Amino acid sequence: MTRGRPKADSKSTDARLSIRGRKAGKKEKDPNKPKRPPSAFFVFLDEFRKQFNEENPGNKSVAAVGKAAGNKWKSMSDAEKTPYVAKAENKKNEYTKNMRTYNMKLAGGANPSERHDSVKSKSEVNDEEEEEASGEGEEDEE
Repeated sequence: MTRGRPKADSKSTDARLSIRGRKAGKKEKDPNKPKRPPSAFFVFLDEFRKQFNEENPGNKSVAAVGKAAGNKWKSMSDAEKTPYVAKAENKKNEYTKNMRTYNMKLAGGANPSERHDSVKSKSEVNDEEEEEASGEGEEDEE
């Protein structure tokens, strides 16, 4: 004998999984946000995949390509990996620059060249604005 409700009356598995997997209030990804740069291995993998597919045209397995690439990457010396590391570093620098621009657009829409960086912290600037609004600021200006 079973206790509680019979199985037919319980919620379906699909309904429970669809509710459990989501976070409430999860925001959507911005399509304009720059993609993260690939690591040195993934830069290598792009080249290796082309070469592997030319040598093995009948292969349709993604796992076989990944396994062969991983084995080759592990067997390579640091000197052989250097060009891929350099390319990955260049892509990382480009990504950093793009993210800086992207964040500037989100922050205020100002062009980075028009923005002036202040030596004062945000709290100091806010304190001065509050003093000016209340009329307690320094009266040196004539």
